[in-house]
Amino acid sequence: MVFLLSLHKGCLICLTLALGWACAAYVRGREIRQMKDSMKCGNSFAFLSHDINDLEHSNQVNLPRVTVIMPLKGFGEHNLHNWRSQITSLYGGPLEFLFVVESTEDPAYCAVCMLISDFKDNIEAKVIVAGLSTTCSQKIHNQLVGVERMHKDSKYVLFLDDDVRLHPGTIGALTAEMEKNPEIFIQTGYPLDLPSGSLGSYCIYEYHMPCSMGFATGGKTFFLWGGCMMMHADDFRDDRYCVFSGLRDGGYSDDMTLAALAGANKRLITSPPVAVFPHPLASDLSFARYWNYLRKQTFVLESYISTVNWLMNRALFSVHCYLSWGFVAPYFMAMIHIAAALRLHFNKMHSVEDTSSISGGLLLVGCLAMCTVVELISMWNLTKIEVQLCNMLSPEAPPLSLGSYNWSLVFIAILVDNFLYPLSAIRSHFSQSINWSGVLYHLKDGKISMIERSNDIGPSYTDLGGKHLYGKKGAPPKPSLLGSLARSLAHWRQPKKFDV
Repeated sequence: MVFLLSLHKGCLICLTLALGWACAAYVRGREIRQMKDSMKCGNSFAFLSHDINDLEHSNQVNLPRVTVIMPLKGFGEHNLHNWRSQITSLYGGPLEFLFVVESTEDPAYCAVCMLISDFKDNIEAKVIVAGLSTTCSQKIHNQLVGVERMHKDSKYVLFLDDDVRLHPGTIGALTAEMEKNPEIFIQTGYPLDLPSGSLGSYCIYEYHMPCSMGFATGGKTFFLWGGCMMMHADDFRDDRYCVFSGLRDGGYSDDMTLAALAGANKRLITSPPVAVFPHPLASDLSFARYWNYLRKQTFVLESYISTVNWLMNRALFSVHCYLSWGFVAPYFMAMIHIAAALRLHFNKMHSVEDTSSISGGLLLVGCLAMCTVVELISMWNLTKIEVQLCNMLSPEAPPLSLGSYNWSLVFIAILVDNFLYPLSAIRSHFSQSINWSGVLYHLKDGKISMIERSNDIGPSYTDLGGKHLYGKKGAPPKPSLLGSLARSLAHWRQPKKFDV
């Protein structure tokens, strides 16, 4: 009986995921069709705007000022390309970029200074040294220092992670939505992971894919990703809804804190269909680094700002753990059933009743296999459409390809990730501390209560990007790092500035 219920549950979860990804694919695909229709009507700049009239000079000069804040930590193989995609935006309004580092010892400091010097006559950008955080996570501290230093005339502030690869029209598209609907509290997006080939990278891709359907709504959503968040600058200047103080006073996760504030104050979060960003994972991403990343993701459920937020996090914790093991268990039971069937086949002494029971079970195993295939096809289809959309939104970038995805590893990653998630969540719940890039954060009552720092605490590389975390104060990076920087500068060309 337990076996039958488990297999039925496994089939239901597979089909639910398949349906969710199919709906997400429809939303992303609709955007592709709209862009193609616009290009057929003669709009060669559909990747910037569906209406070419929006690109007229008379409209561009009235665009509001936007401040882009990027908290940096370390320097890795993809950072330079990501930063270039951010600062070479084709947004027509006033735009400033604030790169915020903890200290000049961070390898990102020298790398981004060199990049800014190459564009010094074309962009408004500067590097800010924020110092060490004492009351919140270092990322949040860097973001808030950037907020304090942003231009006084900025209407919107866009927070970007340094692993976000923007499209030329992303900032313009986000700003246009904010202008159309002033009721929007936060606009967000989501990454499209590009696995590097290791099992760890496929586990991260699989971890993000179920969440992606919550961002592919084409409008209102309850989800928020800290890698891309556009907000009203005055919300921070005036500390509306406690956005500034709520993050500063014990905040660990920027997106979870802001999502909780949005829910508590009934504010609107939206995710436009064009807000999907290529996210190449480190070529040497190991399984240990995936596990550390998973620990950080489950740890956010331990942080909260109110009793209601705590209850919602507990519910999410319970449901996610139940569904994760509810997804994995049928496959283990199916393997046991297949082994029993093989044993019965080679054992000539068996009853008709045993044969009937095994046959019925094998039928359900076959149904589970079919549902798994449907799920993987739906996942493949959404990935294919998002790859196509990213290629259309960044026509000058090297095209992304679906050919590098190993779907056998994807299936293995689905099982591994769902098996490990509850273990990671349970460990986070009982430990109440987490190591984030060499900084040990301790929580008490949902907020950061103590911060410990030591180069001996954590690894020398970040989890996803494989970034170097430590360097020498005020000195250029090591020769190998400079070599990597020079090679990247030679390979990536600056997007053209289009005139309309």
